[in-house]
Amino acid sequence: MNVLILCTGNSCRSQMAHGFLQSFDQNIRICSAGVCPAEKVHPLAVEVMSEVSIDISRHTPSPVTAYLNDTWDYVITVCGRAQETCPVFTGRVGKRVHVGFDDPAAASGTAEYVKGEFIRIRNEIQYQFTRFYTMEIKGQQLRLDEEVRSKEEENIK
Repeated sequence: MNVLILCTGNSCRSQMAHGFLQSFDQNIRICSAGVCPAEKVHPLAVEVMSEVSIDISRHTPSPVTAYLNDTWDYVITVCGRAQETCPVFTGRVGKRVHVGFDDPAAASGTAEYVKGEFIRIRNEIQYQFTRFYTMEIKGQQLRLDEEVRSKEEENIK
């Protein structure tokens, strides 16, 4: 299973989504990229993910062009701008999914407020990607398992 998560800067939302999906299943190849990648992952994204025991401190923003020729089961955009400017993929893309989130890096105000926005977005991403993983990825695996069992039962008869 190959999943690519796209965002504009690849410094917050896509990195958090990447971290959550990878924590659910180490056997999935997950990459994240940006249409205009930042220089580094936002420190508050790293901090709020560490609060839920997910380490994204070694992640680095990547350009989407690095993945254009790969084959993807899912390409997921997590912000409106990436959905609008996302390049055409030359490789096979099974499903395109958009799950939009506010950009926590755009939050302004007190340090407490800004961190609160990162936590809010992290929690939304956790909820939506848990749901995506359970319904799409695990659901797909369960359907395949049922097909195999059904064929085995037919062969036994």
